[in-house]
Amino acid sequence: MNLGDSDSEDELPPGWEERVTEDGSVFYANHLTKNTQWTHPRTGKKKVVSGELPFGWERCVDKTTGKIVYVDHENRRTTYTDPRLAFAIEEKEHVNDYRQRFDASSTALQVLHGRDLTGKVALVTGANTGIGYETTRSLAKHGCTVILACRNIAGAKASLARIAEEKPSVIDTCECLHVDLASLRSVSDFANLVKMKYPKLDMVILNAGVFGLPYTKTIDGYETTFQVNHLSHFHLINLVLPLLTTGSRIVVVSSESHRFANLTAENLSLTTLSPESSSKYWDMTAYNNSKLCNVLFARHLAKKLQYQGISVFSLHPGNLVSSDLSRHWWLYRLFFAVVRPFTKSLQQAASTTVFCATAHELVGVTGAYFNNCCRCRESDSAQDDDLASALWDISMEMVKNVAFVY
Repeated sequence: MNLGDSDSEDELPPGWEERVTEDGSVFYANHLTKNTQWTHPRTGKKKVVSGELPFGWERCVDKTTGKIVYVDHENRRTTYTDPRLAFAIEEKEHVNDYRQRFDASSTALQVLHGRDLTGKVALVTGANTGIGYETTRSLAKHGCTVILACRNIAGAKASLARIAEEKPSVIDTCECLHVDLASLRSVSDFANLVKMKYPKLDMVILNAGVFGLPYTKTIDGYETTFQVNHLSHFHLINLVLPLLTTGSRIVVVSSESHRFANLTAENLSLTTLSPESSSKYWDMTAYNNSKLCNVLFARHLAKKLQYQGISVFSLHPGNLVSSDLSRHWWLYRLFFAVVRPFTKSLQQAASTTVFCATAHELVGVTGAYFNNCCRCRESDSAQDDDLASALWDISMEMVKNVAFVY
């Protein structure tokens, strides 16, 4: 289990002890010289911990000695050592500097080890199956209130019931709400309901998506893959934006497939994004383009929100992960089944999503693209600010046109 840094340079010399103040600043005590200092005796760097105790821990006072003790209710043990020290991170000289703690083998639950998300509210689209389910399960098991935004409400309730078998309290803290991403009206109704029921959103995770669809149009008249994967999520974020505050995060699940898109600033148009006929449609191109739209959307949104303290990330969860994404054509199902032993588990696939939504070291970071919990360089097209701006404008027109029809 990857619980953090284990480099030998982080080990304290003999006679030193690591301690933490109430406000989360780490300091070091030298028992040989009876001195203390703020910097690590080996690395020369400062560390901090979050203000919250790890999940399941409580700070108490020993009635016999009057000393502060920490109680681990999950494992039924006590210690005089502040458990937050196990999750201390180095202070960054620059907001984008951080040491990679997780990789392709890490799971979402390992990313969240020790975290208490009580009081946090997350909205997850496509939360009832695949990566969305593992994302929801991991957040909910650590105390987060999760809104399961799903088209299949029966499936969502069944998924929540499975999570409740591990953590019964989620039945009271989490709920399933209907949204059909193939209908912008449904997205509007869903967003209005969320705004009525919740005063804030700490995390919005745009996870739902389709792959390998034959050519179809939604009730709004747009090609289905484009609308479900991009346009409806674009619409949703703009509607729930008033619920996001400083510290909130938007996480857009994209794919490395965005590197194979054919969208450019020159060919971007309504007919390119949403072909009028099947003669100009190929499911893989539609999927690749929608995933590029995800990264471009996240990039432009990050620029719009950068002065509001709201972070936006896009990410690749993993290659050919065994989820319901391939359900629309038997050949894709066969291919995914063949490669299954060589791909990530769903828990591993959810790790980057959860990392982007919760990691302390990403405070103040925005507009970044991640793979295997590590910041990566997007494709050249995904870094095209003119293309991102043009996509934003055309998406806004699409949403306005449909709203006008309604």
